[in-house]
Amino acid sequence: MTMRVQERPTGPMPTARRQRPGFADPVQDAQRVFRAVLGAFARPTLPQPLEAGTTGRVAPLSPGVAAVLLALCDEQTPIWLDPALRASDDVCAWLRFHTGARLVDAPGEALFVVASSPTVVPRLDALASGTDEEPHRSATVVIDATGARGTGDFVATGPGVNGAVAWDGAGLPVGFLAQWQQNHSHFPRGIDLILVADDSVRALPRSIRLQGAENRSA
Repeated sequence: MTMRVQERPTGPMPTARRQRPGFADPVQDAQRVFRAVLGAFARPTLPQPLEAGTTGRVAPLSPGVAAVLLALCDEQTPIWLDPALRASDDVCAWLRFHTGARLVDAPGEALFVVASSPTVVPRLDALASGTDEEPHRSATVVIDATGARGTGDFVATGPGVNGAVAWDGAGLPVGFLAQWQQNHSHFPRGIDLILVADDSVRALPRSIRLQGAENRSA
């Protein structure tokens, strides 16, 4: 996944549509969020503290997800929003104003796929997975995992994992394990995941192998 920290415009807001503010300190806050996400990818499935948030919530976009998008997205990162988020004119205008990103209609066209809950995550095989020559041209799925329950008993292994780590998969959609195993088999191509809770962020990079069992009632 390619991650950038962008300095956002600090001039007057357009009078035609007043936007809620983003970070209180655009540079420092973006760097803090970037480091949290970077730490999450370095330590897959383990929560990393997400200290910097946005100064005003733009519902139904959670503050944590908003902070991650502000830190990672710019005009070169097309974004797909789930139907609830896309239906909000405030969310769409806020993202365009603060990131310059283009919002796309099909998840397969996006580099960032944003889901306001695990239940609306598109299938991984419908997303851009990059190519063998350019594996970085793949999608990153950002999931609002606030209050999510565990979906199974999983064991993660791979780069960044000290041996093996147990994880309950909180924030993953139902039926995810088979999709992920297929995704992992395409490495170095594949999809990466970022799961954002109220004050923490986890990552599941494509290089990680996930085994175990899902809860049937999840």
